[in-house]
Formats: sequence, C-alpha cells, structure tokens
Amino acid sequence: MKPWERWSFGILSLIVAVTGFAYLYMKYVLETGDPFAVINHPWQTAMLNLHIFASPLLILIFGLILNSHILKKLGANTPPNRRTGWISLSTFGGMTLSGYLLQVVSTKAWITAMVSLHISFGVIFSVSYIAHLIISVWLTRRQLSQATEVA
Repeated sequence: MKPWERWSFGILSLIVAVTGFAYLYMKYVLETGDPFAVINHPWQTAMLNLHIFASPLLILIFGLILNSHILKKLGANTPPNRRTGWISLSTFGGMTLSGYLLQVVSTKAWITAMVSLHISFGVIFSVSYIAHLIISVWLTRRQLSQATEVA
C-alpha cells in the first residue's frame, strides 16, 4: 500500500467517523427548547453534509486499498493482524450498504432499521479500524526492533 493511500484512508475515515458521531449526537441526544425546531444544533446540517460528501471519497480510497493491501493480505500465509482486518472489512461493507439504503428507503420501519444498522456498523468499523492501526504500528515497531537486535 502506498503511503498516500494509507493516509487518505485514515484521514477520510476520521472525517466520516467524527462527522457521523457528531451528527448522531446532535440529532438524537441534543434537545432544543423550541418545539417547532427542525434541527437541534446549528451545525447539524453541516455535519450531515460533510459526512455525505466525504463518504464516497472514503469508498473510492477503499477501492484502491482493496487491490493494493486487502487482497494481498488475504492471500498471505502468515497474517499477523487478520482479525481486526476482517472485522473492518466486513463492517465497512455493512456500513456502506446501510448508508446508501438509508437514503432511499421511505417507510418509518425501514428508516429505523437502516439507521440502527448504519450506527452499529459504523461504531464497530471505527473501533476495529483503530485497533487495526494500533496493532499494525506495534507489529512494525516489533519487527524493526528485532531487525536491529539481529544486526
């Protein structure tokens, strides 16, 4: 994987996660004193717009790293960080599908189901991707320290 792919995916994941969690908080946790208010916070629409704008870019970069990183790691015989990678991969798919379906379903029951799925997959993806990055850094440092001990 090229460094710009890694950084792009990481930064876009961060943007999508932060805007998603901020929008979730503003829409479902905050309450306004105005009974006629459509939004609960002045930044609520900005968070949703940024979330929706950054998400297709994240999917694009995901497509690039699918070829340059994920498929290569799936074919490797000794994968050191496969569990968090699998969780990230599967929840990314669920998060993406539920995000798109959320925009096209129209009944209250389907909207509620898609919101629940999207939030669940988003939280699990965020946690597993952070764990994947932390473990990857730890493994890289361990390999470097072992290489310097041998030399």
